[in-house]
Amino acid sequence: MSAPLSQELVPQELGYRMPAEWDRHEATWLAWPHNPDDWPGKFQPIPWVYAEIVRLLSVREQVHILVDDAAAQRRVSGILERAGANLDQVRFHVWPTDRVWTRDSGPIFVRNAEGQVGITNWRFNAWAKYPDWQLDDQIPGRVASLLGLPVWQPTVAIEKNGSSAAVANRVVLEGGSIDTNGGGVLLTTEECLLSEVQQRNPGVSRMQLEQVFHDYLGIEQVIWLNRGVVGDDTHGHVDDITRFVGPSTIVTAVERNAADPNHPLLTENLERLKAARTLDGKQFTLVELPLPRPVVFRGQRLPASYANFYLANGLLLVPTFHDPNDRIALNILAEVFPERDVIGIHCVDLVWGLGTLHCMTQQQPAALPSQA
Repeated sequence: MSAPLSQELVPQELGYRMPAEWDRHEATWLAWPHNPDDWPGKFQPIPWVYAEIVRLLSVREQVHILVDDAAAQRRVSGILERAGANLDQVRFHVWPTDRVWTRDSGPIFVRNAEGQVGITNWRFNAWAKYPDWQLDDQIPGRVASLLGLPVWQPTVAIEKNGSSAAVANRVVLEGGSIDTNGGGVLLTTEECLLSEVQQRNPGVSRMQLEQVFHDYLGIEQVIWLNRGVVGDDTHGHVDDITRFVGPSTIVTAVERNAADPNHPLLTENLERLKAARTLDGKQFTLVELPLPRPVVFRGQRLPASYANFYLANGLLLVPTFHDPNDRIALNILAEVFPERDVIGIHCVDLVWGLGTLHCMTQQQPAALPSQA
């Protein structure tokens, strides 16, 4: 595995680790939708979907909302007031964004045993497919400056043009491509992070990525799945297919219809999960989650999945799709999280933007009481 080029201590050496999403939150970060081209022909309902999500979250925790300018802040405030959100819990930041998928462009928080919180600032390049990403790439640094938190930019050493001299490259990583149990185990996919076609980190090996995850997120074990669902614009993000819901419990999407192209992809992932072991050598508890029937708009198959849920304080928001499997998925997740309010959010319109609830949110973990 590669050694970090910087002489500064990496988060893992200081006792930092990425917490699980079900740990208590200080806040949720999201960016307000502003570009109709992200939902062509369907933009009108999208702000109201966001408003309902903010209404539910603002009862439980602070909500930080990024807006393009002061006029947008006034407009959004009016929408949220009409929707019944708790505006005392909402904080606006006039930080223009390219898009609104804060899960991928926002900061990935880490925390140590003393309850100190820090930020890992990974490079964002719009999933290696769009030219406009420069505004979104600034978000983690802005958050770190605002909150006064320590921040690290993960790098990896790679050789350039046959030279033996290693160059430190800032690592590209989207939050939706990983999921952790908060205890040092991480889920991701080969399709997203290892395919040279996707151009996230050309020339960076599996072993190097695992070392970076160890150094900056405190990860001891990486479970590599193969591919994501059909229609996923991000090339196989794990948050559309497989999620930790406990230290040794994993929810994973399955497709029973053998004629559906998702069937072989998700079956292989399931087999890999069955073969995986916890850090102490035991099998994981696996909970199978159905997919809705294909959601298609303008002839395009969309990445509709119940696995793109979001955990907040005392709350679980689950995407729904006007499908008979909605009820089945909600019941499964309610059994997994009996202590939380499990609420379905209609996402047939939202998923036309190629993402839903987890994609639009990024959690900020609460600091633990100091042990000093």
